[in-house]
Amino acid sequence: MRKLLVANRGEIAVRIMRAARERGIRAVAVYSEADENALHRRFADESVFIGPAAASKSYLVPEAILEAARETGADAVHPGYGFLSERAAFAQAVIDAGLTWVGPSPEAIDEMGDKARAIVAAIAAGVPTVPGSGGPVSTLEEALAAAEAAEYPVAIKAAAGGGGRGIRVAENEAALREQLPIAKAEALSAFGSDAVYIERMVRDAKHVEVQVFGDGTNFVHLGERECSVQRRRQKLIEETPAPTLPESVRQEMCRSAVALAAAVGYRGAGTVEFLFEPSTGRFFFIEMNTRIQVEHPITEMVTGIDLVGEQLSVAAGNPLSFTQADVTSRGHSIEVRLNAEDPDMQFFPSPGQLSHFDLPGGPFVRSDSGFVGGDTVSPYYDSMLAKIIVWGSDREQAISRMARALGEVHVEGVKTTRDFVGQVLRSKEFQEGTYDTLFVERSVL
Repeated sequence: MRKLLVANRGEIAVRIMRAARERGIRAVAVYSEADENALHRRFADESVFIGPAAASKSYLVPEAILEAARETGADAVHPGYGFLSERAAFAQAVIDAGLTWVGPSPEAIDEMGDKARAIVAAIAAGVPTVPGSGGPVSTLEEALAAAEAAEYPVAIKAAAGGGGRGIRVAENEAALREQLPIAKAEALSAFGSDAVYIERMVRDAKHVEVQVFGDGTNFVHLGERECSVQRRRQKLIEETPAPTLPESVRQEMCRSAVALAAAVGYRGAGTVEFLFEPSTGRFFFIEMNTRIQVEHPITEMVTGIDLVGEQLSVAAGNPLSFTQADVTSRGHSIEVRLNAEDPDMQFFPSPGQLSHFDLPGGPFVRSDSGFVGGDTVSPYYDSMLAKIIVWGSDREQAISRMARALGEVHVEGVKTTRDFVGQVLRSKEFQEGTYDTLFVERSVL
């Protein structure tokens, strides 16, 4: 691998380029009209213009990405997260073009990307799943039968969905009759498939995910992350280890994640996501993300393993550089997503020019961003300004360090979520680690 094209933008593009540079690999950026002066373009060794500001006409156009690779002589493509990262057809197109794809096989992406098929694979691998249809439902009668067996309330989920999107809740039979056709229509519009499946709603759930890694032969986990601080199913704060997860559940959850990765012959970095029900002590598989996650830095902080660097190594044909016995976790790490949104206006995006943009530093503090002062926050893309990551010898120190770090954040020109996430950190539920996925939505902070 000599020259890597990063098919993404923002902080993750910069993160990948840093890993490439440390390994003597040249980095190629792609950029849209809105990103002409973006940091990821300035950071790269080369850059190629790929189209208008709208992602659908630039970052989501496979042909434009492949042409940029041909134009620059890139021999590998890293998709980052979002955009084309979980498109099996794009992965196959990269491979067919004779380039190295930094990610799992198109077959694994396809199988895990279809949530219903992923559930079937999980069941076959002995991974606990949420009671439900166990696959797509074709008719109302099938949906009603699955819901009765699973017990109401149930969730109607788009088989091709993800990221918390494509979900409707039915509290009873009447609601299911009403919601099913709406859910199918929404799934078709959003994901190109109207396939949906039925699952029991897990109440008071905690969202816990396990980082896995494979080289096609060897499969390991790097511990779990607690991701339950969410708003509208979008993560706001992540931490590792999960503060109130029983050790027996932690071990079984990690074992299950590795079993699923092995079952699909996984290559590269992936995340297996679960819901944990504290009232019963049970956990259930919900999906597998076949890419690097936004929150991967906290795993890097406690394990000392460069996940993106390992992605590049495995994609180049090398075996995993570590075994399960080599993975040890030390201390506690927390990540806060700093977004350009106005909490006082229902978190409406706040694009504009960053007339002042200071991020925190100091001992055991990491700030990952795709912006510097003077840059413009575009209305066309995700509103995340930066990820602030801290490490502490224990959770108490990590929380204290994050509070200090947030106090050093100084942003002018756009509204941010800094004060809001600070309130979350100070809340009784977060301090005690008892929060769940609905904590933010039902709280008055």
